[in-house]
Formats: sequence, C-alpha cells, structure tokens
Amino acid sequence: MEQDASPALDALIWAGTAVSLLGLLGLIYCIIRVSRAKKAGLNDEEMRDVLKKVVPLNMGALFCSVIGLMMVIVGIFLA
Repeated sequence: MEQDASPALDALIWAGTAVSLLGLLGLIYCIIRVSRAKKAGLNDEEMRDVLKKVVPLNMGALFCSVIGLMMVIVGIFLA
C-alpha cells in the first residue's frame, strides 16, 4: 500500500530543489566570472584579486547546493 506524502514533505522537497538550483546558479556565475577574467588577459596580481573575490562565492554556492540536495534526500526518505 502506497501512502500519499504529506504536504510538508512535498514542500521540503521543492524547497530543497529551489535551494539547490540557487547554488547551481551561483556556481555558473563563478565560472563565468573567472572565465571572463581569464579572457581579459589580466596580470598575475589582478587575477589573484579576482580569484580572492570569487572563492567565497564559490564556497557559498557549493554549500547552498549541498544543503538543497540534502533537503531533497531527507524529504524523499521521509515521504
């Protein structure tokens, strides 16, 4: 017998999907930003400055994506 998932767990799954997609968009933004800096032919010091600014954004986007995926998995397991 299959039971219907509760609305709260459905909301957890969809919220996790949204958080994960937000993280994915952040990762894509970081890739584009570094790619543009690489194509600009910056010198070593300027490239380091760009990378220093992108690394925290990249880590935040990865964290966001992982948390979102964890929310989806928990919602699926509990449903």
